[in-house]
Amino acid sequence: MLPNKTSKLSVIPLGGTGEIGKNLLVFEYEDSIVIIDGGVKFPDEELLGIDLVIPDITYLEKNRDRIKGLFITHGHEDHIGGLPFILPKLNIPIYGTKLALGLVQAKFQERTPYSESLINILEPGVPIQAGAFKVEAFRVTHSIPDAVGYSLLTPVGRVIYTGDFKVDYTPIDGQDMELGKLAAWGQEGVLALLCDSTNAERPGVTVSEMAVGKALREWFERAEGKIIMASFASNVHRIQQAIDAAADIGRKVCVVGRSMENVVRTAIELGYLKLPDENILVPSAEVGNMPPEKLLVLTTGSQGEPLAALTRMATRSHRQINVLAGDMVIMAATPIPGNEKLVGKTINHLYQIGAEVVTKEMGQVHVSGHANQEEIKLVIRLVQPRFLIPHHGEIRHQVGFRRIGHSLGYADQDIAITQLGSRVELSPNRMEFGERVEAGSVYIDGLGVGDVGQVVLRDRQQLAQDGVVVVVAALSKAKPYRILSGPDIISRGFTFMKEADTLIDGAKKEVVNTLERQFQKDQIEWGVLKANIRDSLSKYLWDKTRRRPMILPVLLHY
Repeated sequence: MLPNKTSKLSVIPLGGTGEIGKNLLVFEYEDSIVIIDGGVKFPDEELLGIDLVIPDITYLEKNRDRIKGLFITHGHEDHIGGLPFILPKLNIPIYGTKLALGLVQAKFQERTPYSESLINILEPGVPIQAGAFKVEAFRVTHSIPDAVGYSLLTPVGRVIYTGDFKVDYTPIDGQDMELGKLAAWGQEGVLALLCDSTNAERPGVTVSEMAVGKALREWFERAEGKIIMASFASNVHRIQQAIDAAADIGRKVCVVGRSMENVVRTAIELGYLKLPDENILVPSAEVGNMPPEKLLVLTTGSQGEPLAALTRMATRSHRQINVLAGDMVIMAATPIPGNEKLVGKTINHLYQIGAEVVTKEMGQVHVSGHANQEEIKLVIRLVQPRFLIPHHGEIRHQVGFRRIGHSLGYADQDIAITQLGSRVELSPNRMEFGERVEAGSVYIDGLGVGDVGQVVLRDRQQLAQDGVVVVVAALSKAKPYRILSGPDIISRGFTFMKEADTLIDGAKKEVVNTLERQFQKDQIEWGVLKANIRDSLSKYLWDKTRRRPMILPVLLHY
């Protein structure tokens, strides 16, 4: 079918560009929309009290009727973690490989079940018609089984999205990346390649996951106490290698941490995780009765999360398992940008206890699941796209990817550096930016979804930095206006009241003077009165302390 001259293919990232996490890509052509992934991002230290961050899908909600389906690349949290919050608002078909969908369904069981009729298992190589798009999955190698990228054949040309990948020639599950298929599409002609740019700054190639298994075995053999290995819960390949190594040296395995338990259970049920001995897994309740030299604990907490199992073990607050002197703790992951301080804090706790800590710097207990520069070059050369769009990376990674493009002969105008909400418009011979769409972040706080915004976060930051001062006074509500009681001043997180008599007395006088000035007016506006108290007291406290606590006037009138 020849494309309408005015019709263009739009590529819109609502997550996963200019950042690591909450991946969500939108492809739009006329009345058809296809979505790829719907992930989460874990909050940084500035997002006080926030549990998770998901993409803002306002644009998708407004265009719900045009959405033909959501396709999943793989089962990592940054690609599927947002689906329990996103899909119920859209009620659309979802497609993915068996493991990815199994992990998604496990997430829905924790919240609200999603209709089975909308969940579709796909097979790589079998095209699915989704409106104007013919979508075909192809296998890639990553740090989790059943990872795929997607080819989207559209009326204006073929677009390929790699998803997360590295070129691993010795994959754990024996499933090679389908480089031949990429080459075949490249010969036919590819309009644009959207490519994983996470490691675009790293030269060379990424080490095979197989190397981790060898390193783990060597460290396991050296351990004298129990071994505690912290990893991403969804890294099924690494979990498989750890279990195999434990079985070879006669150790039982205990899986700890809710997300780790869910992934292991799902992977076993679906046949992606194979136990060398059906009795190798032991419940955490039995760990206290086992010789430590006969135990491997697989746990969450590789990112130093305060509530994760490893952190609680390191601070002696876990109900069943604690780290003891002589134990070996293996950090089989690399810190996500922003988590370095939390990870460092956990490691310091472990050293203080007397544990032996093994990190990737000391031994090859972690390798990246993302392609380095030479692998990215290989994929570009095979696909031979007209245009390049780096995805899944911060701006530094996107710029690093652009340098790779330059080295292969691509000009700046052939490489699109996107931001959240960018609309990249593609026609057979042209790529340009169109009108941006609404995009951003939605914060998950407990059971609340989106009810905490920037105003609330600013309040939390102010409270965390300078505390709160509450002014309580009882006033007459009719003339003659006068103070019936107070003002009393209460503070939390601002100053120690018992040692600040002079400061508090001065603050009370400032409030009294403000009230008396207002009493001279014919009519009192209570909102204006509170605002004046906040302004005058804030200026007084700043002059005396150089701090700006949150000030909450409570005025009772009788």
